[in-house]
Amino acid sequence: MSATIQLPNKIGVIVDSLRLPLREGLKKAKEMGADGVQIYAVDGEMAPENLTSNARKELKSYIDSLGLEISALCGDLGGYGFQDAADNPEKIEKSKRILDLALELGTNIVTTHIGMIPGEKESKIYATMQEACEELGVYAKSINAFFAIETGPETSKRLKSFLDSLSTNGVSVNFDPANMVMVTGDDPIEGVKLLKDYIVHTHVKDGMQLKPVDPREVYGFLGYGGGTDHEELSKLVASGEFFRELPLGKGEVNFSSYFAALQEIEYKGYLTIEREVQNNPVKDIADAIKFIHYYK
Repeated sequence: MSATIQLPNKIGVIVDSLRLPLREGLKKAKEMGADGVQIYAVDGEMAPENLTSNARKELKSYIDSLGLEISALCGDLGGYGFQDAADNPEKIEKSKRILDLALELGTNIVTTHIGMIPGEKESKIYATMQEACEELGVYAKSINAFFAIETGPETSKRLKSFLDSLSTNGVSVNFDPANMVMVTGDDPIEGVKLLKDYIVHTHVKDGMQLKPVDPREVYGFLGYGGGTDHEELSKLVASGEFFRELPLGKGEVNFSSYFAALQEIEYKGYLTIEREVQNNPVKDIADAIKFIHYYK
């Protein structure tokens, strides 16, 4: 199969997945054979407000010295994404500063979750998210950059409809096939083809759905939940009762078809490995790099 696919893409690793101090994680990623890294830039030492101009230059110099690139920064601010109009001014401002940081470090992509897009286009939450993403998209476009929404909370069809409603492609897509398989049950291969004009970054992750689950239980939704039943269901979701993230090739993502679909749409960006479980992530990520190399 590898002989027919022959992926041209560079391989990335989310440094935070290694669960090591930043510079130690960067060195480990290089030792594993990664071409680039994605780094969380929301809080702690990587938050824009905590990185002075000199610290940014020093970090970029260190990454360059290892022969690595930054595939993207992660700017996921948590909570309900951009569903809450009261929180959005502060979140939009911080998102812009994360994007500024990304450009200084040598990438023009920031990945994020914006919250689950409602099915009802007439809803107040839909309008609130649309307004926030329009502002972010215009800003990103003005500096030749992208905020990339991670797939998973809604179907590809709903996500594309939302993106099509914005005036620019400054808000685009970080495609994660495992999120779709684990939560919505959406088909990643069809998703790639549907979102082909928006995909600027990808996560390589695997998993399986054990039981159908309401995506609002997984990702949260403004005004949803509350009460004992909801709390108990949320605990079940967190315990792995409904889905499970697994090492590459051990879950329900058909990577032969998925990689072929990426090649078909001529995606040239990074394949960035994410591993969200605690047990031995270094080994799992090293194995994932070897797994992807099979297709190169």
